[in-house]
Amino acid sequence: MKRAHILIIDDEESIRITFSSFLSKEGYAVVTADSYESAIERLQESRFDLVFADIILGDHSGVKILGEVKARGMHCPVIMITGNPNIESAAESLRMDAFDYLSKPIKKDTLIRVTKHALQHKTLLDEKAFLEAENERYRLNLEAIFRSVEDAIITVDNDMRVIEANHASEAVFGLNPKGLDLSVCENDDNQCLKICFTLLQQTLATRKYVQEYRIECDREQHPHQVLVLNTSLLKDHHDNAIGAVLIIRDITRLSHLEKELKDRHQFHNIIGKNNRIQEIFNLLEDLKDTATTVLITGESGTGKELVAKALHYSGIRAHRTFVAVNCSALAENLLESELFGHVKGAFTGAIKDKEGRFQLANHGTIFLDEIGDISPRIQLKLLRVLEEKAFERVGDNRQIKVDVRVIAATNRDLKELVRRGEFREDLYYRLKVVEIRIPPLRERRDDLLLLINHFIAFFNRRFGKAIEGVALEAEKALFEYPWPGNIRELQHAIEHAFVICRDKVIRLGDLPPEIKEQGPVSVADTRGGTQDLLGALEQAGWNKAKAARILGISRQTIYRKIREHQLEEPGGQTV
Repeated sequence: MKRAHILIIDDEESIRITFSSFLSKEGYAVVTADSYESAIERLQESRFDLVFADIILGDHSGVKILGEVKARGMHCPVIMITGNPNIESAAESLRMDAFDYLSKPIKKDTLIRVTKHALQHKTLLDEKAFLEAENERYRLNLEAIFRSVEDAIITVDNDMRVIEANHASEAVFGLNPKGLDLSVCENDDNQCLKICFTLLQQTLATRKYVQEYRIECDREQHPHQVLVLNTSLLKDHHDNAIGAVLIIRDITRLSHLEKELKDRHQFHNIIGKNNRIQEIFNLLEDLKDTATTVLITGESGTGKELVAKALHYSGIRAHRTFVAVNCSALAENLLESELFGHVKGAFTGAIKDKEGRFQLANHGTIFLDEIGDISPRIQLKLLRVLEEKAFERVGDNRQIKVDVRVIAATNRDLKELVRRGEFREDLYYRLKVVEIRIPPLRERRDDLLLLINHFIAFFNRRFGKAIEGVALEAEKALFEYPWPGNIRELQHAIEHAFVICRDKVIRLGDLPPEIKEQGPVSVADTRGGTQDLLGALEQAGWNKAKAARILGISRQTIYRKIREHQLEEPGGQTV
């Protein structure tokens, strides 16, 4: 164990000898000084655990020794000694934070007792200094980590006040969030800040972590910034929540690289590698963060609502409401009430006020399916909503302002309806700011196997089965079927097969009757078959194997069909 070092400062030799003798016998290392000047030299040479200093040191005061010890940052107690005690010297010593004040003569037991107490106090001071140094080192290390980490890190207390935020968080929000009260950000225009508020609030309320929550922010300085958010609770040693931490990783560059370098076969729940589907994916990327009205066209079962949902849930309105309305399912009066709402007494049965779908979709998206079936009166009201962003409820003349993105869909030829006077031309062009035409399944047969595998994985999860695939004869039947019901019909066909199938693979007998009982169907037997064949050959640059893959048929079959239809390859060669 380390011996305590004690400095005795007194101009009386007897005091120095007596104190040194008593304390040395107790095992302490003792050094003496007979003047202020020699005391300063000793303090410069060594560090002491305890100092005894006489109040009167020639022309100097022992209180100056006390001040010197404090000025040098020495964490050692100083005990003042005096032969002529008075109130002024005692008060000055205590004011300068002396440990004790002793009057001569000093008995041995008093000296030993005071020394032990002072050294115990020195031990506490050393421990306190060590802990403070450790805390400071920990704080500096933490700050260094915060500065060096590229991820944004923000901690908040239980009242959503920001406790700490590193430098990287400024790049994310475009402001320094340190000291910010996130509880006031719920209605802020900063979408990123608003989503972070919601996730942190959710973590504090449910005590559940949020992992890998992906969002896209669109600020002027950082358009299309892609972020991944993670939250967790901050707890004390009693496991009580004292706040939450949010970690934000910017994956914008990675996301853009993935988009550029990877052949993407899925956009939200839309699946396809077909060129036209890939073009739709790119168009959805361009449209998702705009308020532009979009018209989705295509046959029944092609997935128009999936496209509408992809537009909504991939964009900045994703955390707002998506409302879908089938316009062909309701009579005119009911549809008007459903879309715009009504007030009590507006018509028989209107027993209370009702909010319409447009009002429910405020700040979100409304999807109007089968838009070609609405009446002229509804067309007029819809046109006004699109142009003025306002409407009146049935039976009310007060305007209601809304901020709603409108996405419409139809399987009818709206241009033909306009020509026949059944659909307003101004509404048609207002809806058709951007049109997304979804090709029927027969025009994207290269996606058939991808879709089949997707539905097999989907129904394996739903039914708790482990079907591995489709047998060759069943696959052939699926590829030869014309799919008038498009992807919806394909999904129902795979579901039917799952109900019937008792094997590890779907066989021909597991398929619906209309598919398994069809005769051999050639490419030319389907709607637009010859045109499909020519289109596939041209798309493949007349590479027969590639064209066969596009159409989902064998290479032998495509050679046979080319001969049957006497098709001629560019350059005059008859195949």
